[in-house]
Amino acid sequence: MKKPVLVVLAAGMGSRYGGLKQIDPVGPNGEVIIDYSLYDAKKAGFEKVVFIIKHEIEKDFKEVIGNRMEKNMQVAYAYQQLDKLPAGFSVPEGREKPFGTSHALLCAKGEIDGPFAVINADDYYGPAAYRTLYDFFAQNHGGGKNHYAMVGYHVENTVTEHGSVTRGVCKADHGGFLTEIVETSGIEKTPEGARAPGEGEHTWVQLAKGTLVSMNFWGFDESFLRALEEGFPAFLREELPKNPMKAEYLLPASVDREIRKGAADVKVLSSSDRWWGVTYKEDKPGVMAALAEKHAQGQYPTPLW
Repeated sequence: MKKPVLVVLAAGMGSRYGGLKQIDPVGPNGEVIIDYSLYDAKKAGFEKVVFIIKHEIEKDFKEVIGNRMEKNMQVAYAYQQLDKLPAGFSVPEGREKPFGTSHALLCAKGEIDGPFAVINADDYYGPAAYRTLYDFFAQNHGGGKNHYAMVGYHVENTVTEHGSVTRGVCKADHGGFLTEIVETSGIEKTPEGARAPGEGEHTWVQLAKGTLVSMNFWGFDESFLRALEEGFPAFLREELPKNPMKAEYLLPASVDREIRKGAADVKVLSSSDRWWGVTYKEDKPGVMAALAEKHAQGQYPTPLW
């Protein structure tokens, strides 16, 4: 088996943070969230990381993150640019928004030559997820059907006290294979865990503890890149004209298409770790406190690198 690669979706960081230099440190020695992702991934066995960025943020990204990481892992870059389209297609006039996470992976195709994990740059996933996915890669390669994986998180471990969140609620069959992801907005924290809006106005549905949700942590092999390449023209022909400024070619929809075709199955792997992220600015103190405690308990060295 070829060594798995870690792919980090970071092309949206410039717009989300108003410039990379404004990424707030969350660790006791100025670490940012992506530092912990890379540390946990390396410890699990990942040796190479591919950062998907935009040319516009390249200088800042390398100054803030990339140059430092080259001392710890093999680093490669891929660039998600709007004009990276199949022959015969063009960017809608006035479009500035990237074409989504599936398009981002297509832009990184030249840097991926084996199984690969995909994560968001600004999410803390915890060490268990990387170990679990790395073990999955070791046990699942070869054969007919393409075997992919998704690391799911208990919904109560992904909510914030400072507002509602959107999560992909996962449904799996008895074998633990993904059958559906239901994108659900308005999920709120409750004393019992989490609740989602019901069908009627001002009604709620309590989500059972342990309900798995997707936080965009995936495991694929190279066959998925070929599937994305095959599906992209259809997206550009059929979906983009409906919403030329904002339509996106997204990973969950692409995965769903492969499942429905019977071309792949997706094993739902569960992590009991707490997910952390700064969805709202009020979340930052909690993230900082949690990471400081992990350092104090010896889960992470101080400084991290």
